[in-house]
Amino acid sequence: MSISRREFIKGAGAMAALGLVGMPRLSFASLPTDNRFILVILRGALDGLAAVPPYGDRDYKAQRRSLAFAEPGELDGALDLNGFFGLNPAMQPLMALYQQKQLAVLHAVASPYRERSHFDAQNLLENGTLAANGTSGWLNRALQALKADAGAGIAINQQIPLVLQGAVDVGSWAAKSRDVDAASDYMTKIASLYQADPLLSTAFREGMQAQQLAQQGLSQDDQTADKNAKDPGALYAAAQAAALFLTKENGPRVAVMEAGGWDTHSRQGTADGALFKRLGDLARGLAALPEALGPVWKKTVVVVVTEFGRTVAVNGTEGTDHGTGSAAFVMGGGVHGGKVLGQWPGLASGNLYQNRDLMPTTDMRSIFKTVLYAHLNAPKAELEGSIFPGSSTAGMIPGLLL
Repeated sequence: MSISRREFIKGAGAMAALGLVGMPRLSFASLPTDNRFILVILRGALDGLAAVPPYGDRDYKAQRRSLAFAEPGELDGALDLNGFFGLNPAMQPLMALYQQKQLAVLHAVASPYRERSHFDAQNLLENGTLAANGTSGWLNRALQALKADAGAGIAINQQIPLVLQGAVDVGSWAAKSRDVDAASDYMTKIASLYQADPLLSTAFREGMQAQQLAQQGLSQDDQTADKNAKDPGALYAAAQAAALFLTKENGPRVAVMEAGGWDTHSRQGTADGALFKRLGDLARGLAALPEALGPVWKKTVVVVVTEFGRTVAVNGTEGTDHGTGSAAFVMGGGVHGGKVLGQWPGLASGNLYQNRDLMPTTDMRSIFKTVLYAHLNAPKAELEGSIFPGSSTAGMIPGLLL
């Protein structure tokens, strides 16, 4: 899906007229480069094997069983990328960018984290060190290394994520949401309507109690996996907002967007279901960026990552549990795309991490370091010093950027 620049501006104006656009807390400033960088964090652990199915792997169908996609050309089949990997059919809006060589896929990607806590994994992804519980983010430290002024970075969220927290002042922007209040008010009105009918009111009350029990059954870590990230459906508006700020002549040069809802423990589905819809929303939001950014697109790199992957095998509730290796996406006018990068470890049982997860072969920090160095001109010495301490094993990725 694409929108024209005129439609985008009209849409932004309509958002403002409806009171949906909050005033950002930022003072415009820039980096010592005219390039732009957008980081998208998918909170909840994306199943990389669902987003980029390796249909050519001889063990793929046996390992994924009911979650395996059909081959390209078949009904609900994957979209072919290179004769071995495919793209989830919900992500069709991104195919044009891949074919135009403005989208690269990296598979079997992971941060140095090897446990299964959302909270710790997201903290480590964002703090850029080898341990959780960090208090500053690698992107803010990169802004420090670049001697950026205040306002060079912006978070498209109500809260500034850890990756942007630190000594350099950054801005934030979020659309006002009435969803939670509206949902609560709606349920109250339904209960009131059913109050006069003993049968309906009892059934409604029991249903609400069952839902509350189900919520209580989730671990605290699962319940906080999204960390207030936007629903993927809101990513389209967030992408437009990010483009609006990044296209300002003296505006921010770095933006962070977040999307929650990727924790697929049950009923994950293939060419239907919740994950299919989320991937479609994500793809539409990302695909809107080139038109929204206009001439700035050629100066932009977008990196999409998640805190860890999912188990290779399907669990007892037709979902996948917390895993290790996942997929990442790098797109933009400065990307040497149209290819799938990384060493593929294979899906044979003996090749899996702890006999259950996709074995990681690419360190996520290598992607970040490549973009910071080759695109934003961050000092090389700082990459393995203040920005990603202890990352000497995570080298640059050749051929990723132009």
